[in-house]
Amino acid sequence: MSASSVSQIRNSRVSPTEIVAEIGSGHRKDRNRARDLIAAASDAGADTVKFQHFYADEIVHPLTGMVELPGGSVPLHSRFRELELDAGFLEFLKNESEKNQLRFFCSPFGIRSAQDLIKLGESSFKIASPELNHIPLLDFLNTRAESLVLSTGVSRLGDMEEALSHVGDTEQLSLLHCITSYPAREEEYNLRLIPGLHALFGIPAGLSDHSIDPVLVPSLAVLLGAHMVEKHFTLSRSDGGLDDPIALPPEEFGRMTRAIREAESVIYSSPHIGSSSRHIADSPASPREHALPSSGTILEHAGRHSLLAPFSPDRIRSILGDGVKRLAPGERENYGKSNRSIHALIDLQPGDILSDTNMAVLRSEKNLRPGLHPRHFLQITGSRVQRSIRAGEGIVFTDLMIR
Repeated sequence: MSASSVSQIRNSRVSPTEIVAEIGSGHRKDRNRARDLIAAASDAGADTVKFQHFYADEIVHPLTGMVELPGGSVPLHSRFRELELDAGFLEFLKNESEKNQLRFFCSPFGIRSAQDLIKLGESSFKIASPELNHIPLLDFLNTRAESLVLSTGVSRLGDMEEALSHVGDTEQLSLLHCITSYPAREEEYNLRLIPGLHALFGIPAGLSDHSIDPVLVPSLAVLLGAHMVEKHFTLSRSDGGLDDPIALPPEEFGRMTRAIREAESVIYSSPHIGSSSRHIADSPASPREHALPSSGTILEHAGRHSLLAPFSPDRIRSILGDGVKRLAPGERENYGKSNRSIHALIDLQPGDILSDTNMAVLRSEKNLRPGLHPRHFLQITGSRVQRSIRAGEGIVFTDLMIR
């Protein structure tokens, strides 16, 4: 099922905003836990359950070391290794999702994991924010995916433009506005980017939310036209998953879904909001004709929303922002580090020739030197190394004898 066709699931209920419960790897490879998470997400009103499929070696180098995550500092490569899934577990997740009338959705983190999902019969994928500049992965999926949802955290406008230029053959494209910070401060959200991105690129735009409150940011995103709202989901914030400390437990997730559906009712019951804030995927042909809704309009409709009414106008204005794409303060330190770059897989010596056996497109994180942008991967393949590069370090032009 494609990302824009969530109209026949859950007893044929029409759901203009697709609500995604991001389970990620929170199942911890335990089938009973996964079954409970999927059932709880369905009961809480989700349309879709999303998972993560990866191999540790396609995300980070073994020498990446300790990395700070929502649940604390962890040895990232070994933790990812523990969470690698086999084909049988992936099929189990898909079957359980469908048993609960939920759409199964998954993020691949490299070409190998994407190939696994394609073998499973998937044609719709989400690209996580750190993989937005994983050019080899985007090129691989471009002619194989029917639908791609690209998350845009810790990125600049040029990064988004470049990513979209590599997936132009994909039938259905959409973007998720995201702040890659855990948790994300609500005043950094700049939610006017949701209609702004739609107006700029002419494709649906939604929200991948890492803020704490289950109502405020998601509901405002819907009032601004979000086609999808994704939120981390857990049975308990103390459950031990990588993202559980910033995830919503079932009761709070259910509160979010009720708030989103009420926001939809506010939009669709208002005759004068239709041309600016009604679901932005409904009229993609001429997006530039859709003016950004004014703060006054959004405040008016927030006042008609029973769960938004208690929030002050100043607080809401701070979340709406100005709609200009920029790195949020909470993302600046990680730009170029959590994104992908080209790294040496092994110790390289002068005279060695670069190939896909000794270099890869990986996240640098904070302990390793970032390398060249992944767009240069093919360009430097076959180049000779002119000075020693340690395993895990980023590869830069001054390391090479360029052909």
